[in-house]
This record gives sequence, structure tokens and C-alpha cells, in this order.
Amino acid sequence: MRLLLSVLLFAGCVFAQSARRASPEFLGANLPSQPVGPNDLIAVSVYDAPELSRTIRVGADGFFALPMVKQRIKADGLRAADLEVSIAMALSEEEILVSPVVTVTIAEYHSRPISVSGSVRMPIVFQAEGPTTLLEALARGQGLANDAGREILVSRAQPESDGKATVLTRRISVRGLFEDADPSLNLILTGGEDIRVPEIGKVYVMGSVKKSGAFPVQDGFDTTIMQMLALAEGLAPFAGKQAFIYRREGGGAKSEIAVPLEKIMKRQAADMTLMADDIFYIPDNTNKRLSMAILEKVLIFGGAAGTALIYATR
Repeated sequence: MRLLLSVLLFAGCVFAQSARRASPEFLGANLPSQPVGPNDLIAVSVYDAPELSRTIRVGADGFFALPMVKQRIKADGLRAADLEVSIAMALSEEEILVSPVVTVTIAEYHSRPISVSGSVRMPIVFQAEGPTTLLEALARGQGLANDAGREILVSRAQPESDGKATVLTRRISVRGLFEDADPSLNLILTGGEDIRVPEIGKVYVMGSVKKSGAFPVQDGFDTTIMQMLALAEGLAPFAGKQAFIYRREGGGAKSEIAVPLEKIMKRQAADMTLMADDIFYIPDNTNKRLSMAILEKVLIFGGAAGTALIYATR
């Protein structure tokens, strides 16, 4: 009879535990199984001990405390099932309960942030509730912006044995990830990653062109003077024979590079390569502008008066 009662009691405990795990409130709170970390919110349920059942925030040191339990319990790095064993052992060792039945569910993750920033439509920081792919993380940021560059930088701090951390960064090709659909580039993220999408490099064209502006650097090819002039819709009527490239060097110093523009246009000199953040400046030809102004005045005044004006302006 005693054996039968023990079996029935054990079966009742197991059934109650299973029913409690399947209850709507626990199904709604239990997130995908990830190791618990600092500041995560966990729900601890101890069967037939409501005074011990509660929602607890894990401390910054990775430990938390339960009522009536003297020792603080480590949660950092443990999954929910492992944490259930640790809590049950603590309750048994301190003789608070005999054979306690413990259920742990994850209510909120706060230790696994993934940051998506840079040239995305909506920069965001979210918690990795489970393994997340790079494409899913970018989708959280509503995709790449129009000025997104050719690479995606994925950084993660790698702890060392001396307690310090080394930041490891991997460069992901946008073309390989989206156009080629290379599965090896769709990284699996588990939290703690920083995803940054730099803006595409630009060359700034200014001066005597028909359309000044910032133009993107070509992907995988040299960006040349002739390409930039084509994007700027060509030279203005008073463009000079020589242009200049203003470039910031590695040490922060600025340099001015003379460009034999007329010779390049006549194919008497090799085309020159531009780099991201270069300023390509085409100054006016002052003499040509002055001559054109004089010609306009001649056409306006005409005849002898115009001829006299030409001699007066020489």
C-alpha cells in the first residue's frame, strides 16, 4: 500500500509539473533555449511551494537569490534545464524541501543584444531569443539603405584567458550575401554581435562641370577621371585645362594632385584613378570666360561700336 501511494504521489507530481509547463502563461514566457546571462529575467516555479515561485532578474555578476536560500545560485552560462537542477540541489542541500520539483522558464533575454547600425533603414538593438541569421538581423533593421556600401562588418568581442576581450570583425560582401546567396556568408548570430553597414565610398566633383555632386565609387573597378566626368554630365563651357584632386592621406595630411585635364580628354595622357572621399575640382578658365563676355558684348552692340569696344578692352 505504501509503495502504491508513493508511486501515485510521484506520478501526481510529474503530471502537475507537466501540466504547469504546458500552461498558457509558461508557454508564452518560455523563450528558445539559450544559456542564461546577466540581467536576464527568469521565472522560477517550485511545485507546492508558492513562496519560492517568482520571477527573478539575474544579477550583473550572473548570480541570483531565492527566498530562504542562503547561497546565491549561479545562472550565467546555464540553460533552463541545468538551472532547474542547480535550484533543486540548493533547496535539498539546505533542507528546505525534500525532492523539490523545479521549473525554470526564460521570460526575457537582456544578455544577448544584437546591434544593427549604419546604412540601414531603421537602426535597431534587439535581443537574440535564439540563433539568428545575419539576413534576419538585417531584416529587423528593415534592410539596407540606398547609400549602403559594398560590405557588412560583423564584430564580436572574444574573451581571452586574462579577462580581456579581443574584438573580431568579419567583412561580408553585400553582393555575395544578397545576389549570390552564399550560405556561408549568412552568419549564425547568438547575441553580442555588432552589425555595421558603412556608407558607400563617394567622390565629390566640384567646379566647372554641368552637374556637381557626390558620386559612388565603382564596385571592384577603378574609379577614373573620365567616369566621374561622365557622371557629372561633362565639362561646363568655361572649364580650365587643368584640374586638381584633393586627398586626405593616411596620417591625416591633405595633398593636392594636379590633373592634366586637357591632355586626358585628348587621350594624350593616361586617365587617373580617384579614391573614396577624394574631391575632384575643375576650376574655370578665366581667360576663356573673359573672351566669351567680350564676344557677347560685341554681338549686343554690333558694328563700329562693337569693334571700338574690342579695342578698348584689350
